[in-house]
Amino acid sequence: MTVTLKDVATLAGVSVKTVSNVVNGYAFVKPENRRRVEEALAATGYRPNVGARNLRRGRTGFLALMVPELSIPYFGELAGLVITAAQKRGWSVLIEQTQGTRSRERETLFSLGPHLVDGALVHPEALEAADFPSPGEIPLVMLGEHAVDVPIDHVAIDNVLAAQTAVSHLASLGRTRIAAIGRNPARGTSSQRLAGYREALSSAGLSYSDTLVAPAEKWHRSVGAAAMRSLLASDSPPDAVFCFNDLLAIGALRAVAELGLRVPEDVAIVGFDNNEESAFSLPALTTIAPDKTALAEAAIDLVHRRITGDKALPPQDIQTPFALEIRESTKGR
Repeated sequence: MTVTLKDVATLAGVSVKTVSNVVNGYAFVKPENRRRVEEALAATGYRPNVGARNLRRGRTGFLALMVPELSIPYFGELAGLVITAAQKRGWSVLIEQTQGTRSRERETLFSLGPHLVDGALVHPEALEAADFPSPGEIPLVMLGEHAVDVPIDHVAIDNVLAAQTAVSHLASLGRTRIAAIGRNPARGTSSQRLAGYREALSSAGLSYSDTLVAPAEKWHRSVGAAAMRSLLASDSPPDAVFCFNDLLAIGALRAVAELGLRVPEDVAIVGFDNNEESAFSLPALTTIAPDKTALAEAAIDLVHRRITGDKALPPQDIQTPFALEIRESTKGR
């Protein structure tokens, strides 16, 4: 038989209202009453009807998360952290994978509405400003770099400064031919990290050269390996490489080893994202480490604020922290 609030209240010796207050997380319940209700909830196995509760509140109980590729560890890790942060607010998360194409991103964005989700977190790669729906349907939070200029909440690290930090580290080691792997004009992230790369070179008194910047249609291991082989086969190979994500860097590490060269003695390598794999590569990878937990929690907090009454608040632009995690690929063992 289904256990009701009244059953729990009878067992605990309190009112149904008191049980409801405990179940809904309200603070104004006497400690002794809270203890008795919690014991009664455990004893009866009561489970709240989340669907009915959300219906009363005019909510669905779901958020959407739109990311390019779950096979890229950064997005898989971010998705897990978003789910954890959302659960604290009573939401479940629907995940959509777009492969970073404009058509799929547009289709996904316009399929979302108040009948399906209460809000959405979007990490666009190819969307343009005209692709976004008119404000007011559901709260939207953009994750990642400013790919497009639209008046919605935005949470990200400073990609330009992070790239600058990575390349400045390489320059501080005395490296003078610092290459970059990951250029892709279709990706907003790429342009941001390329800008930081160029700024760091200029600050270090080093010249920029197109021949030291390798394109990457996909930010995957195999692409990083191929780009590294091409750079090392040139007449003036690099003595250091900044890769725009950790997967490209892991591929680059493999290519260097296959050619009989040493990291970091012959080529120092820095990645970006601080995926778990980066700490266990051989050598361990120096990388930019975004605070992904802070990013996920800030995004969920913005959605919650919009839904619970801050709809008139101007669009927020929140920058979350990052750090340079220095490991063996630049400092040696």
